[in-house]
Amino acid sequence: MGEEETTTAQPVTETKPLSERDLRVSDDEREHVVGVLQKAIGRGMLDLDEFTERTDRALASRTRGELNAVLADLAGLYHPAAALAAAPAYAAPASYGGYSPGRRIELNAKYSSLHRGGPWVVPSELVVRNKYGSTKLDFTEAQVQSPVVHIELDAKWGSVEIIIPEHAAVDLNSISDVKFGAMEDKTRSNGRMGNPRYVLSGRVHGGSLVIRHPRRGIFG
Repeated sequence: MGEEETTTAQPVTETKPLSERDLRVSDDEREHVVGVLQKAIGRGMLDLDEFTERTDRALASRTRGELNAVLADLAGLYHPAAALAAAPAYAAPASYGGYSPGRRIELNAKYSSLHRGGPWVVPSELVVRNKYGSTKLDFTEAQVQSPVVHIELDAKWGSVEIIIPEHAAVDLNSISDVKFGAMEDKTRSNGRMGNPRYVLSGRVHGGSLVIRHPRRGIFG
C-alpha cells in the first residue's frame, strides 16, 4: 500500500477594507469632541450629568464610530468624520474669522460700561482695563479658542463681573493686589478642574470683582 500524500491546508485570511467608522482616533479628535459637548451644554442641549457622562465616553473612544455616537443626537453638532482636529474647541461664527493664536486683546471701560456676551469670540489672552466704569464678561455662550484663557485685570474704582458656565473653572491665585476693594468667587471653582479654565491676574483697586455662574431665572 503506497504512502498517501498529505497536504496541510493553509488558513485563508480575508482582509476587509476598513470603513471610516473603524479608523482609530487621536487625542486631538477626542479633545475636539469634548469641545463640541461644551458648546452643547452652553446651548442647553445637555445637562451637567449628561455632559460628564459623554465626556468620559469621548475620552475613552478608540474609533471614529465610538466617538460619533457621543454626538449623534445633537442636532447641528454631529460630525460624520469626527476628525476636525485642527478646529478650535468652540468653532467661531461663520461671519467672524477668529483671532490668530497667541493674540492679546485689550478691553477698556473708562467712565463707561462695557459688556461682552452671547456667542462672542474669546482669544487665549485678554486684558481688561476698568477705571471708574463697569465691565461684564459673560462666557456662557462664548466661542472660546483655547482650553485656558488668561485674563489680566487692571481695575481702579470700577466693577468687574465675570460669568462662566457650570463646567468651567477659574484660577484667582495670581491676583495678589487688592486694595480698598472686594473679590468674590460665587462659583467656588477656584483651583478646581474645569474646561475652559479662566486664569485671572492683575490688580483690583477700589472696586469689585465678582465671578458667578449664569442665573437660572428669566433675569440674568
